[in-house]
Amino acid sequence: MTDIAQALARLEQEGYVLRGRFSPGAREEQWCERHLLARIHRYTVKRLRREIEPVALQDFMRFLFDWQHLSDGTRGQGSAMLPQIVAQFEGYAAATSAWDSDLLSARLKDYTSTWLDDLCRSGKLVWTRLSNKPGATALRSTPVVLLPRSQVPLWSGLTEQTDSTTLSPKAQKVHQTLREHGALFFDELAHEAHLLRSELETALQELVGAGLVNADSFAGLRALTTPASKRQARSSRRGRGAFVGGMDDAGRWALIRRPSTAAGPHSAETLEHVAMTLLRRYGVVFWRLLEREADWLPSWRELLRTFHRLEARGEIRGGRFVSGLAGEQFALPEAIPLLREVRRRAHDGSLIAVCGADPLNLVGTLLPGSKVPAVSGNRIVYRDGLPAAVMVAGKQQILLDVDQQAVQERLIRH
Repeated sequence: MTDIAQALARLEQEGYVLRGRFSPGAREEQWCERHLLARIHRYTVKRLRREIEPVALQDFMRFLFDWQHLSDGTRGQGSAMLPQIVAQFEGYAAATSAWDSDLLSARLKDYTSTWLDDLCRSGKLVWTRLSNKPGATALRSTPVVLLPRSQVPLWSGLTEQTDSTTLSPKAQKVHQTLREHGALFFDELAHEAHLLRSELETALQELVGAGLVNADSFAGLRALTTPASKRQARSSRRGRGAFVGGMDDAGRWALIRRPSTAAGPHSAETLEHVAMTLLRRYGVVFWRLLEREADWLPSWRELLRTFHRLEARGEIRGGRFVSGLAGEQFALPEAIPLLREVRRRAHDGSLIAVCGADPLNLVGTLLPGSKVPAVSGNRIVYRDGLPAAVMVAGKQQILLDVDQQAVQERLIRH
């Protein structure tokens, strides 16, 4: 080792210099003074941020429709697209009744609920409720999330587990039975818990609402939220044409595995996963966009530090992507070209409808107007990214000068 190399090694040990490849195309090892490298990095980040030309809020909504496969040219087709669509919803809490009839069918032209059942049965996807409180509303309105099986412990760690002693006696009996015997089919569970089928269904509804139990298939949740008289029937509504089976079609029921430690300070790994998940959902993220997200997510303060760290590593971009909004904004690199393309695209008067439980129900938060409650029965129709009409609790309100017949057709769920 030469004298220069030895001197550089000593300076590196003292933290004064860093080694690496800092110049574009460099093949040999280079050295740089630590403070100078930090200054170069800051200048690089500032230059990258200045390169971005922000879009108007209206165009940002048009971008979101493309990003989330809601516009006509971006809607998916075929079961092979479902995993990609579901991936954008990771960790998003929506009413049980909304998943089949609204959220997934709006993004897949020929969606049928058996695709979701198959994805769950394959072990790739899990449905659950992330909450530390027993469900206080009807299970049909209870928010549930769809998660990759491998990420269930991470997301479950964001909330504290419900204390099983607060459950009803029958729900406690079912909980204890599953703890002792593991996953069981419905008839096995009824036998081991010594309950009538109707009693077991009621107990499972309580356990699902408390975020303690789920089934192999989404069909189990669908059956719990469908009156027995309406099961084994096909619906004519779009997105609901799949077979609605009974409790025996749910597969096995089991306790949801949660981390043994109580929810506490979030790890860097958890924060980075949540931050990247939100970016995959929206392409561009800022605090006002997340008002509709679940209240158990990490705070914006925690996420902001994580976004800064990801930007420093070059994995995401920071800057002003949407004009007229205060606060910092961050985006995936692949979202920036699409933002530019949407800004150049002429307005064509296209109408897009979403339900109240949709993540793009942004009226009253990001967009002007009164908030539309996140209920699947409520509807919003956008024209060129602006809210044109809303329907809340069955009452319609036209907000723009539009073709009322066309708008009303989209306000009505088919």
